[in-house]
Amino acid sequence: MEEKRKLGPGTKAIIYCRVSDTKQTTRGDGLNSQETRCREFAKYKGYEVAAVFKDDMSGRFHARPGMKEALSFLRRHRKSPHVLIIDDITRLARGLDAHIKLRADINGAGGILESPSIEFGEDSDSILGENLLASVSQHQRQKNGEQTKNRMRARIQNGYWPFLAPIGYRHARSNGGHGRVLVRDEPYASILQEALEGYALGRFQTQVEVKRFLESQPAFPKDLNGVEVRNQRVFELLTRTLYAGYVEHADWGVSLRKGHHEALIDYTTFQRIQERLTSTAKAPARKDISADFPLREFIQCSDCGTMLTACWSASSTGEKYPYYLCKTKGCESYCKSIKRDQLEEDFLRLLQSLEPSKGLFQVARAMFRDIWDSRLAAAAETWTALKKEVQKIERQIETIARPDCRIEFRQRSGGL
Repeated sequence: MEEKRKLGPGTKAIIYCRVSDTKQTTRGDGLNSQETRCREFAKYKGYEVAAVFKDDMSGRFHARPGMKEALSFLRRHRKSPHVLIIDDITRLARGLDAHIKLRADINGAGGILESPSIEFGEDSDSILGENLLASVSQHQRQKNGEQTKNRMRARIQNGYWPFLAPIGYRHARSNGGHGRVLVRDEPYASILQEALEGYALGRFQTQVEVKRFLESQPAFPKDLNGVEVRNQRVFELLTRTLYAGYVEHADWGVSLRKGHHEALIDYTTFQRIQERLTSTAKAPARKDISADFPLREFIQCSDCGTMLTACWSASSTGEKYPYYLCKTKGCESYCKSIKRDQLEEDFLRLLQSLEPSKGLFQVARAMFRDIWDSRLAAAAETWTALKKEVQKIERQIETIARPDCRIEFRQRSGGL
């Protein structure tokens, strides 16, 4: 109390502002509003504001980056006590334990807590009132959390996905009274659909092949260094019931049910994927299948029935020759080389002797046409998405290049 009587015009002060999450820093003006109110309070009291510290995280946490910096500042200037101004008691903390710890830290650092909303004191009645307000703040936070969870649980029970939209979807307002629902987000939706269907139908034999396919798509977001998709992420994509048009949340007791969003794959395809995930593991398609040996792993040995491998063999003169061969020990043809040209010529003659029926040709033509049209549509969607991204970047460049923005940037950076 004695320290507070000595406070007056010229006293140094710092301001602490906090909002609950990063969204409030981009969609609202909470931090600036708090700072403005605290500055007005400091001006009214005649305090000199030395620094401003901010956080964008929940008040239930005691350790916060901005608060740590504020406490460090107070400790460095302990010889000349500073006032720490907050807009409201809820900005300091949203839990009784965190509030008590921070109050002790501020006092220990030589700071004096003040606010335009509440008068802090050191007598028993003031401390009781302060702790009651902190308890009420904690109750409000917990109650809001319970209400939010209950609303989200009810939303899932009704077949809607209330969480962040996964890759391939985005939230959009529905005109049918459904509120915000998931809709396809192109080109990611088409890429994922091809990957999921490809794994279900055996086009991709393993998760590694799905991973390679996703990494080959320029528009698909990568996890590591912008070039690699994590194995765990591939597994999560293959096991998400959301992509089959269903929602569930086992932790909240919400069983599997039909959702109100468009599925990327049908449920039968999803079940086929799960069956393949739990079946016997298969080796991924070999990376060494190349134009040198296009029939590697596709031609069987006539003696043991295993697939032939291939290699380049060097002669005594150092010249290399291509061969196919069987590597199965115990086989009569073990390590007996077959000239590549001879085997591939025989294979070509066999292909030329085969003649598909007219009906089969028509079916194959229709299948290829459907696949081609699908690829064209996906390519068009990817092109549109990339074009929009380029336009967005160009607008950002134009904004940064405007003279008034350059002046503002130099002012903020100290004229550098």
